[in-house]
Amino acid sequence: MTTPSGGPIEPDAEDVASPPPAEALRFGTAAGRWAILGTVLGSGMTMLDGTVVNVALPRLGEDLGATFAGLQWVVNGYTLALASLILLGGSLGDRLGRRRVFTVGVAWFTTASLLCALAPNVPALVAARTLQGIGGALLVPGSLAILQASFHPEDRARAIGAWTGLGGITIAIGPFLGGWLVGAASWRWIFLLNLPLGAVVLYVAARHLPESRDSSIGGRVDLVGAVLGAGGLAAITYGFIEQSVPIGIAGATVFGTFLLSQARRAHPMLPLSAFRSRQFSAANGVTFVLYGGFGMALFLVGLVLQETMGYTPLEAGAATMPITLVMLAFSSRAGALAQRIGPRIPMTAGPAIMAGGLLLMTRIGPGHGYAARVLPALLVFAGGLALTVAPLTATALAAADERHTGIASGVNNAVARTGQLLAIALVPILGGFPAGQAVDPGPLVAGFHEVVRWAAAACVGAAAISWTFIRADVLEDTDPGEADPGALPA
Repeated sequence: MTTPSGGPIEPDAEDVASPPPAEALRFGTAAGRWAILGTVLGSGMTMLDGTVVNVALPRLGEDLGATFAGLQWVVNGYTLALASLILLGGSLGDRLGRRRVFTVGVAWFTTASLLCALAPNVPALVAARTLQGIGGALLVPGSLAILQASFHPEDRARAIGAWTGLGGITIAIGPFLGGWLVGAASWRWIFLLNLPLGAVVLYVAARHLPESRDSSIGGRVDLVGAVLGAGGLAAITYGFIEQSVPIGIAGATVFGTFLLSQARRAHPMLPLSAFRSRQFSAANGVTFVLYGGFGMALFLVGLVLQETMGYTPLEAGAATMPITLVMLAFSSRAGALAQRIGPRIPMTAGPAIMAGGLLLMTRIGPGHGYAARVLPALLVFAGGLALTVAPLTATALAAADERHTGIASGVNNAVARTGQLLAIALVPILGGFPAGQAVDPGPLVAGFHEVVRWAAAACVGAAAISWTFIRADVLEDTDPGEADPGALPA
């Protein structure tokens, strides 16, 4: 085992993938509850941040004088760092200690949140959001890895289930809390909220989270791959947002170099060999297209509701709550259905239903009530999403060897984030918005309608991939309790 610089690390008593049964945490004990609390609050900061920022975009843009491209970078600066580095974060945790890297990530994310709150202009805010993404890439993989490595095998599924359920509550309250803070105080408070949360997590981590490592991992950490991957995605994203073809081509070239480097390394950050599985490749193809499609639609919904329909931040946050409520109510049932009949039908029908909901969003605009136009579209969309996500996540994990479920989960999460990153960057091109300029309410609504049509087409494409390539029996040899099949990538 080596450090990032290649030097050896001497194994110690904690240098194991999971503790021996005598030391393993048990669900329902005080130690187990502390571990769940620490990991839920840590990952919950990133989940909460993701839901409140979109609600705050209009007020944030008005206060800082942001262009539409500036608002895109506020979202994509974070997503870029998270998508590029989440696999590296997981690898560092396995090598250097999962609690150690998780703690560094929490401290990093909390400090970056303070910088976001103090940002005097858009460039400073984007830089701070990028730093937030780096912290998220360190803490997100560690939260589940700590539970997986620390709990007794008989209790792991229950611990992960509790993590998922409590995390879902965090997502559910995010729009309300974010809308209230923006309306009652300032958009800066959505970032200041992370300071007390981060302090609590750091305390719990230091006092109650067990340490663990994977002593079987060899080779150097793939820092070169991390730089090439992040640089390529950044240039592609910039090329899309600024509508610059040369920069986009340069980014694609750098990212191609990244893929070549991964194919040649003995211990790559992105193990391309995993994609030799047709089911794994298909599941991640669906993930990329699907998350990209609905990511760019949801990016615009909050803007349209506030900028063109006169919603307050709190009203806009509450308006999108049906998506979260439907997900919480039906995701686990969709996972059970996929276990019984196979994932192919749900993964085909779900995206098709999502496409229908997205097409209904073309009816959203000024002069129309929430119940008549907004709510039906969101409910149809949410129903399709709930039907899809559980089977999709379960298929991505089941298609990998049991020893590599951690890698499979990390890759699927990175693919989802990359799909969202690139799709949101494409919004100005698809919506016909001028590069680097503010967008007036009229063109915003027209562009939104065009974007959701493209998003619907992406969902139809995801349905076609599922029907063509996903086997109905791919989940038959898996235990549905091994992973949470209904969890959205954090």
